[in-house]
Amino acid sequence: MTQTYLGIGTNIERDKHAHAAIIELQRLGANLQVSTIYRCPAAGFEGAEFYNFVIGIDTDLALPELSRRLRALEVAYGRPKNAAKKQDRTLDIDILLFGEETSQQSPQLPRCDIFKFNFVLQPLYELCPDLIVPCDGRSVRQIWQQEFKSIGGMSNLTATSLNLSDEYQ
Repeated sequence: MTQTYLGIGTNIERDKHAHAAIIELQRLGANLQVSTIYRCPAAGFEGAEFYNFVIGIDTDLALPELSRRLRALEVAYGRPKNAAKKQDRTLDIDILLFGEETSQQSPQLPRCDIFKFNFVLQPLYELCPDLIVPCDGRSVRQIWQQEFKSIGGMSNLTATSLNLSDEYQ
């Protein structure tokens, strides 16, 4: 089993798609962990407010198969196959860490968003503060202590909970 951390974002029907991500990702592995869900502004474009969070799972899937299944989930929940990077989205699932794997190719591992966005680093820190990030050599806690303020701290993050109506449960 490979310890894997996934960044999840949604700003279209946020409650529905965040809940769907949790349910669907449970099927891809074991020992599911879900961070706090944060509301935050769209990054890099004008758009509706996002829900962002991190899910940790242990999976038997190889990296290419996991990538394929995650992309299939995005498409199944309404994300266009050729979606632009900076636009509203129903579901965005990024592999942040996949065991000790490192890569400059797609998917880039560890994903650079860990170091660039507070809405990725904060929930990752909640789930695995002592995990050493491959290629970096620092723990998630050390990265958080050294980088978190410079990438916005908690200034634009608001913890939230899912509002699940009967139709989503």
